[in-house]
Amino acid sequence: MERIKRLFSPLTATLRFIQEHFKAMLFLLLLFLIFMPASEESFVPNNLQKISLIGPIMEVSNVVEEIDAAAQNKHIKGVLFVVDSPGGAVAPSIEVAYAVKRLSALKPVVVYAQGMLASGGYYASVYAHEIVANPGAMVGSIGVIMQGADVSALMEKVGIKTQVVKAGKYKQVGTPDREWTSYEKNELHKVIQGTYDLFVHDVAAGRDLNISDKDHFANAHIFTAQQAQKVGLVDTLGVMHDAKLRVKALSKVSEARWNQEDRFDKFLKQFAVESASLLHTYFPHITLR
Repeated sequence: MERIKRLFSPLTATLRFIQEHFKAMLFLLLLFLIFMPASEESFVPNNLQKISLIGPIMEVSNVVEEIDAAAQNKHIKGVLFVVDSPGGAVAPSIEVAYAVKRLSALKPVVVYAQGMLASGGYYASVYAHEIVANPGAMVGSIGVIMQGADVSALMEKVGIKTQVVKAGKYKQVGTPDREWTSYEKNELHKVIQGTYDLFVHDVAAGRDLNISDKDHFANAHIFTAQQAQKVGLVDTLGVMHDAKLRVKALSKVSEARWNQEDRFDKFLKQFAVESASLLHTYFPHITLR
């Protein structure tokens, strides 16, 4: 009997180990299944990359990091930048635009206007080599706005008064507890106009347009994709398939291998974008839209 026990002791020990550590092994197996390559082709580096900018432009650090990483990645020969955005804050839009500019100095970049390529979304795209617009896309709205509410009547009705201690004539500009004065509106207009001039300058430079024609392609005009093509804001009309073909052609790769975005990373990016948008809702800010 003891001999039989000794004979089967390795098997018994193995089964005991599996029983005691079953949950840990199951967890490791799940991790392996999630992160394992889908096929042997996944071990081959992708040579083309798709980067997306979706929704209001508020938090863009992840997008800028992706663009800069693609610029430094020697395996990446071309980038498809998919944009579907109504615009957003000024500074983040410029961050993306200049990241695209750095990237386009090294390798081909094609923007695909998936739905809306408006205001800050358009600003972010101007330094790409080409812009392909979905025939149903809305393009343009090259303008700047700042708005705020005057809740003084509501405050009076509720019985709320504000108390302010300030230094500087313009320090209270934009507060919602009263109507803005003429000199405050003039101060804000100075900022808005300066931002608009910068916007128009970058659009003209990036798209090789005559800035003297700004009233035709800018001035917050909203265009269909076909109308935008006529004024020089987009190059061609097409769908995602066509945009990918343009990236492949400009990159001169014989076989296109596109990146596959991790689902968990995608969830985190979307969560960050929505959180930033929610925070900006409660504060007055200048936007490109």
